[in-house]
Amino acid sequence: MTAPITRKDLMIVNMGPQHPSMHGVLRLIVTLDGEDVIDCEPILGYLHRGMEKIAENRTIIQYLPYVTRWDYLATMFTEAITVNGPEQLGNIQVPKRASYIRVIMLELSRIASHLLWLGPFMADIGAQTPFFYIFRERELIYDLFEAATGMRMMHNYFRIGGVAADLPYGWIDKCLDFCDYFLTRVTEYQKLITRNPIFLERVEGVGIIGGEKAINWGLSGPMLRASGIQWDLRKIDRYECYDELDWQVQWQKEGDSLARYLVRIGEMTESIKIIQQALEGIPGGPYENLETRRFARVKDPEWDDFEYRFISKKPSPTFELSKQELYVRVEAPKGELGIFLIGDQTVFPWRCKIRPPGFINLQILPHLVKRMKLADIMTILGSIDIIMGEVDR
Repeated sequence: MTAPITRKDLMIVNMGPQHPSMHGVLRLIVTLDGEDVIDCEPILGYLHRGMEKIAENRTIIQYLPYVTRWDYLATMFTEAITVNGPEQLGNIQVPKRASYIRVIMLELSRIASHLLWLGPFMADIGAQTPFFYIFRERELIYDLFEAATGMRMMHNYFRIGGVAADLPYGWIDKCLDFCDYFLTRVTEYQKLITRNPIFLERVEGVGIIGGEKAINWGLSGPMLRASGIQWDLRKIDRYECYDELDWQVQWQKEGDSLARYLVRIGEMTESIKIIQQALEGIPGGPYENLETRRFARVKDPEWDDFEYRFISKKPSPTFELSKQELYVRVEAPKGELGIFLIGDQTVFPWRCKIRPPGFINLQILPHLVKRMKLADIMTILGSIDIIMGEVDR
């Protein structure tokens, strides 16, 4: 009797390019031996729109509406980084009130981003309920954004030297109410998810990254802090007014998918702490640096005409970017978001190189999924937290 012949062929599977969750259009070519992943190759570029090239043909203020389309879940951060570069090049001071308003908006945006990471991440690993819960809180944040900026997702709110408009009457009380409410919701998430045995089975010990490996791969944000490295640009660069507020860097030392989940949950409660302090300590004064108006190169521009006089968000004037090179960075929800800016004595940047955190964090994916099971790909990809808009730019 002859023994049955077992085939040793590997199977190549296409995951994507359309992804059921909201990470965007990513394609993974996965080589499988049964259920075991032998190799995984991410294919990028389906959402590439030439954002860096567009920046070289626009003044900073014309470019601002574009930048919210990189990471469309944390839009305030892309605006912040776009105006921080010219502010440092032109040595423009931001008034205290504007700085506090910025911090409040950034932290609200961080919570909104983490919420829309949590929902799809849980859906990816088979828990549907949190996906509906997170939209309840996220809508409240977007209501606050709409009241302050006029837009729910793409705000176009930051300006060189400040913000486009002051906070409306009653907004601070509304925001404080939201903070109190949201803390009870985070407790609900933790009850529902954190000690759930099925959830722990799926994420504990999956996709482990050691501290040294995380640094060598250039990871940042929760990916780095979950591996035991206490690195947060808000503490290190002390930009805006973060050093005047009392808050802690969230970190874990295990380096697995559970640690990344815990870091992000912890960051949401810390963000609420920051927002509450900023709301209570917000000073009076102007919400923009009025001196930036002097940089207007056009005398009597059409924007001062009668028909434009009643638009509340007047565009701030263009000004020349001096002949310098500059790298600016902020701590976005996904990691270090940076821009390398080269000025050329014109109103357009000569070069604007974007450093998206998602693109650099995604590089480690093939390394993490090798020798794991096929079902673990979704867990690991979800825990990295990528948005393809900023990966592909």
